[in-house]
Amino acid sequence: QVQLVESGGDSVQSGGSLRLSCVASGYTYSSSCMGWFRQAPGKEREGVAGIGSAYSTRIADAVKGRFTISRDNAKNTLYLQMNSLKPEDTAMYSCAASPYCRRLDLDAMSYNYWGQGTQVTVSP
Repeated sequence: QVQLVESGGDSVQSGGSLRLSCVASGYTYSSSCMGWFRQAPGKEREGVAGIGSAYSTRIADAVKGRFTISRDNAKNTLYLQMNSLKPEDTAMYSCAASPYCRRLDLDAMSYNYWGQGTQVTVSP
């Protein structure tokens, strides 16, 4: 059974930093593509960052230069380092897995498994 469990969400002030983690189990993590997505109230879900099995990455323009995605295959863990946070980054952040990934992208339809999410709130 595939499980993705996120942690690290919190309430911070604008300009602050957070690191989100996602621990995966139940499938071959090292060969999968992994992604972070977010959804704010009243808005559509958007892809934030993705990382492939060979450590290639894709970062959304909205967070480029501020967010970094990484993975530790020995720990089956995905990370999202978020710096210079802005109020518009406030959202529920979820990690997602694509065990059969052929091409890394930030399209939610490309991902098969999802975590429950962790809330990030950035105050002005």
